[in-house]
Parts: sequence; structure tokens; C-alpha cells
Amino acid sequence: MNRLFRDIIFNVLLVFVIPFVSCQAAGGSDSQMGDSIADKAGMTVKGVVTDASDKPIEGVVVNDGSNFTLTNDKGIYYLPTNLQQSSFVTISVPAGYQLPSTSGIASGYYAKLSSDKKVNQCNFTLRERTAPLSEFTYLAISDPQVKNTTQLGRFSEETIVDLKNYATLHSDKEIIGMTLGDNVWDAMGLFPLYKATVSNLGFTIFHTIGNHDFDLNYNDRHNTTDTSGNYAEKTYESFFGPTDYSFNIGNVHVVTMKSIDYFKNKEYTTKFSTEQLEWLKKDLSYVKSGSLVFLNLHAPTSNRSTDGSGNISNAAQLMRILKDYRVHIFAGHTHFYENEEVTSTIYEHNIGAACGAWWAGEVNKDGSPNGFLVVDVKGDDVKWHYKATGRDLNYQFRVYKPGEFATQPGYLVVNYWDWDTRCQVKWYEDGVLKGTMEQFQDEDQDYITMKGEASGYRTLHLFRATPSAGTKNITIEVTNRFGEVYTENVSI
Repeated sequence: MNRLFRDIIFNVLLVFVIPFVSCQAAGGSDSQMGDSIADKAGMTVKGVVTDASDKPIEGVVVNDGSNFTLTNDKGIYYLPTNLQQSSFVTISVPAGYQLPSTSGIASGYYAKLSSDKKVNQCNFTLRERTAPLSEFTYLAISDPQVKNTTQLGRFSEETIVDLKNYATLHSDKEIIGMTLGDNVWDAMGLFPLYKATVSNLGFTIFHTIGNHDFDLNYNDRHNTTDTSGNYAEKTYESFFGPTDYSFNIGNVHVVTMKSIDYFKNKEYTTKFSTEQLEWLKKDLSYVKSGSLVFLNLHAPTSNRSTDGSGNISNAAQLMRILKDYRVHIFAGHTHFYENEEVTSTIYEHNIGAACGAWWAGEVNKDGSPNGFLVVDVKGDDVKWHYKATGRDLNYQFRVYKPGEFATQPGYLVVNYWDWDTRCQVKWYEDGVLKGTMEQFQDEDQDYITMKGEASGYRTLHLFRATPSAGTKNITIEVTNRFGEVYTENVSI
């Protein structure tokens, strides 16, 4: 048996023994602090947040998807939860505490609520950090999108191996992983194997829901009329918890939200519900204006390379809520790579998919390689680099020699996927600087070669130049927004 799959099978067994924060009937608790919590009129959820030595933690933000509160000086909270509508109670882990996980999967920050109880008591335990965290690495992973064990095998043997290697090489820093949705491809039965595959990577990994993570037999909870208790995100929630949640690490407030309004049989729109936007307003009300915020979504908000049909339809409302913060939005969904400076304080990274063009090969629709985004945070400073699967981190662009790009005869073409307006692409002929390459929009040649047909998607991050007759060597010099320079020499 393949060693990786043997490890996956072992992890599958662990999935089913992972302990969860549980909600008990009123009066029941496994915490000494929790034993003394009295009921309060109108409050249907209560609990206590303590550290590992059972000391209460004051000021922790707690919510049930609608109502928010803070723990008091005894670590206790109460919420007037509608138990017919709310599935979870969730805490926003403070920056001074470790992010809880089991087998590397984020857990312990949420608890499942029971509508069969009049009052749910949900207690949480956190471990205090030994010192403030000033630096960490954030790995954003978009669209594994596995629909069978063959694709799961590629994900395991390519992406997962790369993630583990990265974690090993950078074990001196804390690493947090975040998937950006479409973890599976409408295959609810693959969730146990998928979860086992992303367990024990050497860092804690959180999840975002994508349109292919919903059970296609149902509407989502927001749209359901089903009286049996079934809804489209129920299976996903059983493995990864709530779809909207937040936590704090270093100087960053991290928020993850569902951006798919789902109807059964794969019908959906990309938008937030009114209730979700209200939830975000309340969540950010506990965050100081001007703070650094990471927002994880499946669908993007602001792509310019398309007609906007894939963007979240009510993104303008989102931007109004985010305007007082310094925000990085991380999104997937499109299977192409596009950076957008939405405003002077809001930057969106719509990154390439881990599966590329649905595991057809090694590139996305725009020619960007299968991979993930490496985001390095130091205090308030944020830098990022796209990591192509199985390639060195220095691999940041692809060069096509004249004659290799079918629609650009005579041109030397560069595909620089992490491009934004602060980047430069220059070229040299036989050591002589010729200037900045011309940007143009077109379909990528690697994708067409891989698929044998055009995608219809025209990327913005292509650059071209016409070499002079007799030129022997061309040097491409790419400078990113951080002043880092990448070069490649080609002979023609």
C-alpha cells in the first residue's frame, strides 16, 4: 500500500475519535468553574472560558452566529440564542492564546448546539502563549477540489507533500493554514479521507466552505424549507464546524465567511446574506479601527479580468464594512490568479488553485501553476509569495520564447502571475536594458496546450517584447512590490 495512503487511513481513524467541545444540559460541566454557572432568564446558551489551569479568561468574544457578547471577569458568558436557528456557539480566540487544534485540524473554538435542550452549557479551554507572537506565516490554499481517490492521491502526493516540506523547513516560525473552499468536488463521502489527508501537516489548518462543499441534495440553511433538519452545509459543518468565524493571531484579526448562497443541484449565487453582513459588523466592532484584518472567502469580490460575473454580488456592502481596517482578502473559486488593490487599504488575493485546472495538469486557466500562497507576517508588515507545487519559491514567472505562444508570433512572452500595479517586468538583449515589457491580455498558451482547447479566460498578467534580429540572449527581470528581483536568462 502506498505509504501516504496508509498514513491517510490511519488519520481517518483519528478523525472519528477527535474530541469536540461539547454543550451539556444546564448545570452539567466538566470544569470546576463551569459548575457554578447559574441560569439566567432569557438566556439559552451559557458557559465559561478558562485557561489550562482553570483560571477564567475575561473579555473573550463569543457569538452564536447572530448574538455577540464578552466573557465577564469570571470567564462566564450568556447568549439569548434561538436554538432553532443557530448551530454553533463560537469564541474568537484572543491573540494571547494558542489556536486550539486536534491532529492539526482547528478545533476547540466552537461547540455544536442542541435544539433539544432548553439551555446549552458550552465551556471552552485555551492555553496561554508563553510570549506574545510577533511573527507567523499564513498559508492560503485554494480549491483542492477532489472528487475521487485518484485526485485525492494527487493532492496528497503533490500539495500535501509540499506543505509538509515547507512546514519542516520553516519550523522556527508558527504556521497557520487556511483553505479557501472547494475542498471536495460535490463528493460528501470524501470528507473523511480529505480530513485525514490534511491532518498532522506540522501546523494548524482552518477551512472555508466553497460551492462544491455543499450537499447538492439540499438548499443551504439560509434558504432551506426542509423540515427534517437537513441542509446543504450540514456535512461540511460536521467535519469543520461553523462557516463564519474569527480568531486572532499576532496583530491580525482573521475572519472566515461563507460567500456562497446555495440552492440544491449545484445552483448558487456568490453573495452574503444580510444576516452575515450584520454578523461581520458585530465581529469587527470588537476590533480596533485601523487594525490588520485577514478575510477568507471562496468567491472573490473585485476581479477586473472578467465581466464581474464571478464576483460577490453585494461586495460593495462588504467594502463599506471593511473601510476602517487594513484588509487582505484571500479568495479562490476562479482557478486563475489575480491581485486587486480594491482601495488604498483593501487588497484582494484571488490565488491559483491547488488543483489547477481541475487536476488536468499542472497549471490553472491563466497559466499560473498549481500551488498555494505563502504570507509572512511580522508585526503589521505583510509580505507574500506564491509557491508553485513542487517548485522552488523563486519560480515566480514563466517565459515563452518567440514561436512558443501561438497568438503572439515573433514575441517573447512572460506570464507573471503574482503581478500587481506596483510590479515591474523589464527585459535585456545581450546584456543591454531594453525597457519595460508591454502588458497585454490573452489566453495562456500552457493551458491551451494542456487541455487542447481554449478556456475563454483572458488573463491580465502577460507581458511581451519583440527581440531584435541577431539577439542571442534575453534576460527577464521581474521586480515585485517588495523590491525583490527575480531573473531568468533564455537563449533564442
